[in-house]
Amino acid sequence: MRLTTAQATATTASPDATTTRAAATRPADPIEAPGTPEDVWAAWQGPAAFPEVDLAGLRDVVLVAAHPDDEVLGLGGTIARLAAAGVRLTLVAVTDGEASHPRSTAVTRRQLARTRRHETRRALEVLGASCTEIVHLGVPDTAVTDHEEWLTERLTRVCDGADVLAAPWSGDVHSDHEACGRAASTASHATGVPLWHYPVWTWHWAVPGDPRVPWDRAARVPLDEATRDRKRRALECFASQIHPLGRHASDAPILPPEELAHFARDYETVLR
Repeated sequence: MRLTTAQATATTASPDATTTRAAATRPADPIEAPGTPEDVWAAWQGPAAFPEVDLAGLRDVVLVAAHPDDEVLGLGGTIARLAAAGVRLTLVAVTDGEASHPRSTAVTRRQLARTRRHETRRALEVLGASCTEIVHLGVPDTAVTDHEEWLTERLTRVCDGADVLAAPWSGDVHSDHEACGRAASTASHATGVPLWHYPVWTWHWAVPGDPRVPWDRAARVPLDEATRDRKRRALECFASQIHPLGRHASDAPILPPEELAHFARDYETVLR
């Protein structure tokens, strides 16, 4: 039995031979390791103290997604609220997510890229945000760090004059997310546009109160039941990520139910 992230953090006893062997077999990548169950997050009282984000007065928001579905996972409910208020939305789709299943024999990377673009458009329609302008950059999936300077220049141009720039958190562990977060941070500083970082994989590898996360910068966007339902249906549009692509282990879902559970809350979190 492998320890969950929460259990591993809570363990304080000196390791014996058994725990040493267990540690040696756990994946080095926190995303590949067992994650923190949603019921652990649900029991945490910390978010009750997060200030509420005021969406009133926003007219132009630029969203950055490292991969198709990031923006809906992290901010799908917020997108729905902004769209309903008539806010102009621009989505910068940095990659097409073609490397989500690198060893799949069921689909090619080109096919997966086309599929994921379609899923994004359909999800935005479900959120009531069909008028969102999508800027596809076509950066190779898993290689955003290699294009970070170019991405920073593009984001600086796209977000200039916007009210808010929202991007994956630069501490999210996934290298593409972190590169997008850093690029957005530099663009924000260059233009003076306020930045919202949104966590995605953080809910998997972190634990409540985790000192690696800047909770003092956290704020929440409340979601009513109707908005949560829109987000749930929007996430269902990403069939390539929540259902198997084929029969082999290499075609397994990237977002099984235990991961999706982190994004069914009655609020979304941003780090400002």
